[in-house]
Amino acid sequence: MRWLVMSGFMLLSWFVCVGSPAYAGGQPPQPPRQPNGLALTPPMGWNSWNHFGCNIDERTIRAAADAMASSGMKDAGYQYVVIDDCWHGPRDAEGNITADAGRFPSGIKALADYIHSKGLKFGIYSDAGSKTCAGRPGSRGHEYQDARTYASWGVDYLKYDWCNTGTQDGESSYTLMSDALRATGRPIVFSQCDWGSNKDWLWAQNVGNLWRTTGDIYDGWESRAGRQNGMTNIVDMQAELAHYAGPGHWNDPDMLEIGNGGMSNEEYKSQFSLWAEMAAPLMAGNDLAHMSAETKVILTNREVIAVDQDALGVQGQRVFKDGDREVWSKPLKGGGRAVVLFNRGAQASRIAADWGMLGYPRGVAMRVRDLWQHKDLPRASGSFAAEVPSHGVVMVRIDN
Repeated sequence: MRWLVMSGFMLLSWFVCVGSPAYAGGQPPQPPRQPNGLALTPPMGWNSWNHFGCNIDERTIRAAADAMASSGMKDAGYQYVVIDDCWHGPRDAEGNITADAGRFPSGIKALADYIHSKGLKFGIYSDAGSKTCAGRPGSRGHEYQDARTYASWGVDYLKYDWCNTGTQDGESSYTLMSDALRATGRPIVFSQCDWGSNKDWLWAQNVGNLWRTTGDIYDGWESRAGRQNGMTNIVDMQAELAHYAGPGHWNDPDMLEIGNGGMSNEEYKSQFSLWAEMAAPLMAGNDLAHMSAETKVILTNREVIAVDQDALGVQGQRVFKDGDREVWSKPLKGGGRAVVLFNRGAQASRIAADWGMLGYPRGVAMRVRDLWQHKDLPRASGSFAAEVPSHGVVMVRIDN
């Protein structure tokens, strides 16, 4: 009998020590962080910074919204009108952020209401540090307070920068604002803008909806003395990060420079094609109210936009490189491929995409659609080749 009691006691002790879960530090493990359900395709819109910098006011932003609604951009899928840095005024006695009264005399909520009246969505900018990059009040120490203010104004999108952050930890800082936005109950797309310095792609999948992978782009083909991050340099920095992107969480190679004058229209077509191929957010950065017909044609190419917005949500990859000649491939829903033949060279060059690069059987005949000429080409077997202009692309959709 004594043996049975002792055996039972030992069995109970074993169950308590071994059979029940043991938590480090006495705390149960946290459930996996869930996505916020937003940005299931890359966000499309406009941001004030690339063209206007700090020279913004409510009149400029309203004009951009008017142009987006009337130019065909809204119909092509652009939604967000985003004010970047320099909209901020001081904090009030309770610590609430206010708008610069000289630039935005009607207030931010009135501006948001105007943008919403156009069937568009409204975005705003802040910073994880004590000050923004232009020296306006940042959100450090005011994260939940600012998030509530943005929600009350009708904000749909927050771009969150990384200036004046000192020794702050990137993951903690961005997670804090992510939680603050969620706590408002308003669906707000969260754009993390720390230029890739915190390697957000490694941890931010369910923290932000998009994260910058590089430093700020400048309106040029490639880096030169005193100017880093030309368009081609940005492409190379993002090329190896494809497997981190997907619905609700996107690699962000920065905004579009199309129409700002630093590159040729051929080069701008290359940027638009490659951004779409990389499933990048398409955030125009030009003066929408005064854009040229050529710029509008590029920005509203619905066949290229459809590649960017493809529901499969796969970022395209470079599958061939030989000097200045490259082939990029992006799988599409339904089994097709978006293929970009990209020529970095100073002369036109013939580039071929072999079916083996694209994961197709060599002998199959495929349909080919040119997305810039908007026409079907003859069926191709085994490969597709085309003459590609200097600094240009040929972009096709290939299906069986």
